[in-house]
Amino acid sequence: MHPKLLVTIAIWALAAATEPAAAQADLAGQVRRYREGHEVPIVRELVDFLALPNLATNLADIRANARHLVGMMERRGVAARILEADGAPPAVYGELLTPGATRTIVFYAHFDGQPVDSSKWRADPWRPVLRSGPLGPDVRDLPLTGVAGRFDPESRIFARSASDDKSPIVAMLVAIDALRAARVPLSVNLKFFLEGEEEAGSANLRTILTRHRDLLAADFWIFGDGPVHQTRAAQAVFGVRGVVGANLTVYGPIRPLHSGHYGNWAPNPNVMMVHLLASMRDAEGRITIPGFYDDVATLTPAEREALRGIPAVDRQLIGELRLGRTENAPASLAEQLALPALNLSGLAGGRAGAGGANLIGAESSAYLDLRLVPNQTIDRVMALIEGHIRRQGFHVVATPPDSATRVAHPKIALLTWSGGYPAARTGLDSPGARAMLAATDWLLGRPIIRVPTLGGSLPLADFVAVLGAQFAILPIVNHDNNQHGENENLRLQNLWDGIELYAGVLARMGREWHSVP
Repeated sequence: MHPKLLVTIAIWALAAATEPAAAQADLAGQVRRYREGHEVPIVRELVDFLALPNLATNLADIRANARHLVGMMERRGVAARILEADGAPPAVYGELLTPGATRTIVFYAHFDGQPVDSSKWRADPWRPVLRSGPLGPDVRDLPLTGVAGRFDPESRIFARSASDDKSPIVAMLVAIDALRAARVPLSVNLKFFLEGEEEAGSANLRTILTRHRDLLAADFWIFGDGPVHQTRAAQAVFGVRGVVGANLTVYGPIRPLHSGHYGNWAPNPNVMMVHLLASMRDAEGRITIPGFYDDVATLTPAEREALRGIPAVDRQLIGELRLGRTENAPASLAEQLALPALNLSGLAGGRAGAGGANLIGAESSAYLDLRLVPNQTIDRVMALIEGHIRRQGFHVVATPPDSATRVAHPKIALLTWSGGYPAARTGLDSPGARAMLAATDWLLGRPIIRVPTLGGSLPLADFVAVLGAQFAILPIVNHDNNQHGENENLRLQNLWDGIELYAGVLARMGREWHSVP
């Protein structure tokens, strides 16, 4: 480690022992002043990181990103290393110990990205572009080089992983820089676990966590994935829904038939499919498969109170999305996301639109994604779905049926499953959650929005199962960031706010932990 950095850390440690709590009253201001004086190098570091292609399926690129991350952490005095699993994309581990700290937290983010269709992007997805705002008729490209001073906080960086998840990683690291410059000590021991396979399904995550269980031991995990609330206010999320996907195909004649000659006689697979799907859920989103809700965990009083405190955005979203209704009204979006869901993501069969034809197709296919909540297991959900399909009179197969099978059964359904994981949730009243919330509330000067369950899914159940992790998601990026899609972007003010938020957690969480029962 560089001698000057050792001196800085020594001064930092001395401050931890002598600094009165009142001296941190202006922490947000100190962090903000540091950021305002360093916006150009902060943006340059993010842009250089974003310029590295990071498709989760390209192992060479993921390794290059991992090496780059090690360098970024080592420049801050973070002891960093690459964690391997045989033939899998690597993860990156970092550690920064704090003299006198009695609690350890882990910052998590992932540095791999979703596939891209470059033809739908306005520019190369890995050539970051700064623009004056979200895409629209008046948006302008802005210079990223030769900038003196500060950027317009409403400008946006467009690149793959600009929001999901490379900018949270930069915010976490810059938070350390800002605290060090202000001589404000960390209140916790800090570890990093940065994953390189999340967007490819985290197939090797459990192996890495198991292999490095002792290294990753901690009191609390903070995940940087996901967006802030739709009102642009900061939120802390304490649960994620699980997910499992079902590919379903039902069969009619061996070849397409003329609908005039054979209609009302040859079974139509599209008709069979829509009836089957309609038997699984009603028009208001409630799943009608018997027993599906039997294992659903009820919300605690603290979680119900948190739901009541989430700002209402339904009316705003209804206008933005041009919706004439919402399912299960008057239930709010937040209330609906706390429940399991059966979503019809795709439906294909026959021909429609300009290519429409009067025929009975040979087969009809659908893709379902099921969102699960705590206490539901993947195996039981799969069994419930398959059992329901059988009760509708279908012979269920796992491979395409041959001619003999098709003739032997009046209705056949091919059912295959695509990976998944169960839900996970940490109680809002757990000691670590209360300490983190106290730290964020202190930094913001108001209560952060508390969200019991994120609508989306993350493989956090592996962290709970292998490490017994207590966790929260503390996202920083704009909600309209186009993550996973074309022209993914980051609003710079979200990066600035995120640096302050993470700095507040690092500076206060350990202190607040001692004040909670």
